[in-house]
Parts: sequence; C-alpha cells; structure tokens
Amino acid sequence: MTTNSASAGHVLVTGGCGYIGSALIPQLLQNDSVSHVTVFDSFASSSPQNLFATGLGSTDKLSFIRGDIQQYGDVENAVHGAETIIHLAAITGAASTHDRREETFAINYDGTENVLRAAGKFGVKNVVFASSCNVYGRAAETEITEHTDPDPLNPYAESKLKAESLLRDAVDTYNFDGTALRMSTNYGYAPGVRFNLVVNHFVFRALTDRPLTVYGDGSNWRPFIHVHDAARAYAHAACNPQQWSQFCYNVGASTQNFQIETIAQAVREELDQTLEITYLRDEHPGPSYHVNFDRLGETKYQPKYTLQEGITELATQFTEMKSRTITAEQGL
Repeated sequence: MTTNSASAGHVLVTGGCGYIGSALIPQLLQNDSVSHVTVFDSFASSSPQNLFATGLGSTDKLSFIRGDIQQYGDVENAVHGAETIIHLAAITGAASTHDRREETFAINYDGTENVLRAAGKFGVKNVVFASSCNVYGRAAETEITEHTDPDPLNPYAESKLKAESLLRDAVDTYNFDGTALRMSTNYGYAPGVRFNLVVNHFVFRALTDRPLTVYGDGSNWRPFIHVHDAARAYAHAACNPQQWSQFCYNVGASTQNFQIETIAQAVREELDQTLEITYLRDEHPGPSYHVNFDRLGETKYQPKYTLQEGITELATQFTEMKSRTITAEQGL
C-alpha cells in the first residue's frame, strides 16, 4: 500500500446522510486536515436533516450532491475534485438481502466499481471502503483475524467481499491508497439511527415493553462497535493513511465480542429486570463470528465506548424522542 499524503484535503463521503454518516460528518468537519466535505447521497432512505440534527449549523466547508451510486455519470460528478473518498453507500441489513440479491449487488458491487473507476480517473489519493466482519459467516475459530478465509452467507456479505477485490485491483491499477474496514456490528445513537441492528432493536423493544426475541439459542457470536467509534475509525483511516498500512482491518474491540443471548441479558439488566427474553429455536440465527482486532492496534486507533454505555445512551435518546413526539402532537 502506498501512502500518498497525511492530509485528507477534500473528502467525499458516499451515503453520508445515513446512520454512520450522521456521526462521521461532524468529525470530519472538525478535523484540521480536511479542507472540505462533500456528501453524495440519493436521499432515498436518508436525509440531510440527519446531519443538521447534530447541530452543524451553516458552514461553507460542507456541500451536498444528490445522485445515484449506480449511475456512473452521477458518481463522476461527485468524485471530481475529491482527494479522499470514504465509501459508505450500500444496501445494508444483511438478513434482508436474501430477497434483494440483484439490488444488493447493483449498489454494493457495481456502485463500488463506479466509485473506484472515477477515483482512478481523477487521481484520488485515498479510498476508505466500508466492508464488514459479516464476510466471515459462521467461522469455527474463535479468534478470527484478517487471514481467516471469509465465508459469506448472505448477499450483503458476498457483495462486500467481492467489492474488496475491486478495491484491491484498483489500488494496483491506479496507485492510490485503499483500505477496507471490516466493521463490527454498529449500535448506539446517532441522528440517522437504524432500528434494525440488534442492540438498537432490543433497546427499542425494551422501552415499549415487548419481549426481546432471540433467533436460535442465542449462542452465535458478533463483535459490536458504537456508531461514533465506527465513525472515528473511518475518519482516522481517511486522515492518517500512513498509519493504516495494511489493505484490510477488522474494526472493533476484543472485549466487545458478545453472544446474542448476552446482548439481550445486558439490555434487560440495564433497563428492566422483568423483561422477557424469548427464543425462536427453529429460526436460523444467522452468521456467528468471534473476531480478533490485534492488527487494528497497529494504527493507534481504538474504540472508546462500552456496550453498557451505548444501551444507556440509546434508552435516554429514545425516551426523549418519544417525549418530543408526544409534546408536538399535543401542540397540534
């Protein structure tokens, strides 16, 4: 991996109005090595409001381009002038992609190909790609490293892994820095919060007095990371490419590997000891992967949040959101 510069300069963030983007963009705008941030988003499932809800206010350092990642002309227009790209735009929700295979590959694979082609054309210095630990599938070993053979079990993971190959080829072809961040499962509050992620989903159900439903026996493993820590990782890789010298990194913390049953129990302990946990043992629990993050330590980046802090924060924010909604309805 070559290292072209320690300065991020003009940063393009694809899918920047989504969950991670709503935590990432404020961090980039506060970074002295970032001269400008352009958000490229279709606004199909997100809104610029997710960013302004963070209290950004008006700034000349931020601009928006509306476009479709599947349309090369749109992508080329967005990439022109950028020095660094953080490529977040994707179909997410791994389980749901079984019924959306064609759409998933059109956005996650073909869209990535468009971004890399344009990056090569305009001499972009650094591309940071949002991959996922989901690519490991149901690995038998309990300390999965970047050397572990991936075994994707759903179209989301398949498309992410194949897109990594596109990035690797583009790095060789165009001689820019390229890093794939195999991200842990996100949780925690950000304005673009997703409710279909397991921790967020369990907290929401707990606050609405509904049982926490665990698929299978709850023994499957996942690594977790707070959305603000995930955003910090993308910003760190974009602004310090010399410290991210390997092609791919598992991103998370060894202490944040949890079995799904443990997540449910943690939510119950933090919020409501009487909360019921139910098991659908006939349902497929999905991937299971216990991940090692030793390579990540070489970058000098490390997550800060704990699961318990994230659960408490989510509960506070969801309660406040409910209160504001009720107040607004009463004022009508």
